[in-house]
Amino acid sequence: MQLPSQDPADERLQLTEPRPLYSQHYLDTQVPPPSDQAPQEAIDLDDRRPRPQQSLMGAVGVMALVGLIWGVAELWQSSLQVEAQEGQAPVAEVAAVPPPKTPWESASFPVEEFVAYTSPFGYRNHPYGGRRFHYGLDIAAPMGSYIRAWWEGTVVEVSDDTACGTSVVVESYGWLHIYCHMQGYVVIEEDGDRWMVDHDGGVQIRQGDLVKSGQRIGRIGMTGRTTGPHLHWGMKYQGNWIDPSVILKAMLES
Repeated sequence: MQLPSQDPADERLQLTEPRPLYSQHYLDTQVPPPSDQAPQEAIDLDDRRPRPQQSLMGAVGVMALVGLIWGVAELWQSSLQVEAQEGQAPVAEVAAVPPPKTPWESASFPVEEFVAYTSPFGYRNHPYGGRRFHYGLDIAAPMGSYIRAWWEGTVVEVSDDTACGTSVVVESYGWLHIYCHMQGYVVIEEDGDRWMVDHDGGVQIRQGDLVKSGQRIGRIGMTGRTTGPHLHWGMKYQGNWIDPSVILKAMLES
């Protein structure tokens, strides 16, 4: 996973875990990847020990099985010899199966033309006054830079009437990833369909669409309450806010 060289956990950004009130919502580096696979059940080895009265029958069964396997192997070897004599092609070797990839390898960094992380997740001095909790990671990039979907999923919301500005929310296997302050606006059609439209960027995203990991879903802008061009990137897992820097760390280590 290729990520920008600047570490999101840089001490200058103070990307630390939130205060104890929020600590139960964080998974440290043990962040569960977007997957709906259920864990396998454990096997009780004590229940697999043979009973004494079954030992003799078990030995006889094993000897019979060995004999059967030997006979099948002899038959298979004979058939190979016949094929070779008839000029048939030799049996091809089975290619080794590569090890499975780390699930995070399919994730995408959300911003092209990355410049810097400008505001971390957690309590901060708000640009408009006061000390507030910041539910996301701000990523600066040049105006008009493309924003990419972090993970494949379904667009569950497009809006342009909040402090988040023109925004898109994508759901992926229990995760919500939120993209704020993009260029463009929302169009509501007569049939109720909602579209996020950025004509200059060639982007049109309909609420309910499926998007792929790394797909362009918008561009850096300054809609909503913002002091400069950047992406506010928010993350939720099963309803709980997650520090996006933890996600980036897991991607970097995959």
